[in-house]
Amino acid sequence: MSTSTLRTGIAATVADAREYFRTGATRDLAWRSGQLSALAALLTENRPTIEQALWQDLHKSATEAQITEIGGTLSDIAHTRRHLRRWVRPRRARLPLGLAPASARLVTEPLGVVLVIAPWNYPVQLLLAPLVGAIAAGNAVVLKPSELAPQVSSTFAELVPKYLDPRAVRVVEGGVDETTELLRQRFDHIFYTGNGQVAKIVLRAAAGHLTPVTLELGGKSPVWFDDDAHLAQVARRLAWGKFTNAGQTCIAPDYILTTPDRVAPLTEAIAAAVTEMWGEDAAQSPDYGRIVNERHHARLVGYLADGTVAFGGRHDAATRYLSPTILHLDGPGAAGEGPAVMEEEIFGPVLPIVPVASPGAAVDHIAAREKPLALYVFTASAATRELFVAESSSGGVGLDVALLQAGAPSLPFGGVGASGMGAYHGEYSVTTFSHRKPVLRKGFALDALRFVQPPFTSAKRRIAAKRTGAS
Repeated sequence: MSTSTLRTGIAATVADAREYFRTGATRDLAWRSGQLSALAALLTENRPTIEQALWQDLHKSATEAQITEIGGTLSDIAHTRRHLRRWVRPRRARLPLGLAPASARLVTEPLGVVLVIAPWNYPVQLLLAPLVGAIAAGNAVVLKPSELAPQVSSTFAELVPKYLDPRAVRVVEGGVDETTELLRQRFDHIFYTGNGQVAKIVLRAAAGHLTPVTLELGGKSPVWFDDDAHLAQVARRLAWGKFTNAGQTCIAPDYILTTPDRVAPLTEAIAAAVTEMWGEDAAQSPDYGRIVNERHHARLVGYLADGTVAFGGRHDAATRYLSPTILHLDGPGAAGEGPAVMEEEIFGPVLPIVPVASPGAAVDHIAAREKPLALYVFTASAATRELFVAESSSGGVGLDVALLQAGAPSLPFGGVGASGMGAYHGEYSVTTFSHRKPVLRKGFALDALRFVQPPFTSAKRRIAAKRTGAS
């Protein structure tokens, strides 16, 4: 496809979506609810096809696909349909006595045309979860699936027009050129999930149109551990949180901080949990994933030289396999001076365990670095839990569990600082893709406005001075 054809086609796609939005069709609550039902039907009626696409792209098992991709999206749809009317109805707003008599309300209105740019690691859930919120808020949507999950991308390019209103929900496939061209267009909101480097490009492009942006990024989500009484349970939860989807999860535990005496027993317990879940050789497990491509596989294998491999470390470039791996480091190092595995988001099945002197030292380590998307604390001490919650900043916190904070539709999901901006899930998605417009009415009876309108007589000056506290 020539550059001019590409530009013309994408510009026309966005223009058509905007023209349809202006008809008002997407504002209708019945339309929104119907589209959400149709999206649920797309997922349930094409389950085997979607599962196969996820297997081809990421070696993701059907059960994991149900748990982490399809099932969660269906729950989000059901939750949104159940509460949508309440979320979007006008709300009365209180006014100060000085404005009386008057009334005000907040009217929730859609933003317009939304662009959703999805990543490859959860290519179904992270494409459709923002779509649920955008549709629920009454917007038209352009979807850009990840080209690094090509089977999922082509599957949804085929299915979306069959189930959803093709005038309101469009799919644009492709890579860098197509994404670049999309970012040249004017949208009313851009929702991007991915890495920080591309996020900067998205943000710069959005600034040209003064378009608001939601960025769901990642970072090095740390773990603190000192709960010896629940060692086996903690190890299983950590292994599950880290090695699900072969570690390619933005909120996966990135590294563990613990005291030196706990490194060995924690390593043994996590190794036992890995063996229990994925067997002696995870390469033979139908439930263990693969790295998305050769470049990321080589990057992850390179981290193995940054410490001592205490468990795992087996890899095969031909099949993009990297076993669940535990890496021992001597210490965390100063910010910006540590090995690559402690400076870069790992995003794979390599789990460093790093000794530090105390919970306070762990908090200092975390605070000296970019704010992570998630923080996990496994401790029996209420004081230690409160220390991490109060003295560190992160997108969210999991106490005695990993990942689950992203699965609760009643909680906002999003980052802070380098881990992102904005939030979504449940009502927070509708808020993200809406504008709450204040509407104020002041009738003509008892026209108190005369007291603030010229000419300013001595009586009016006294009233103004009294209200402002002037002498």
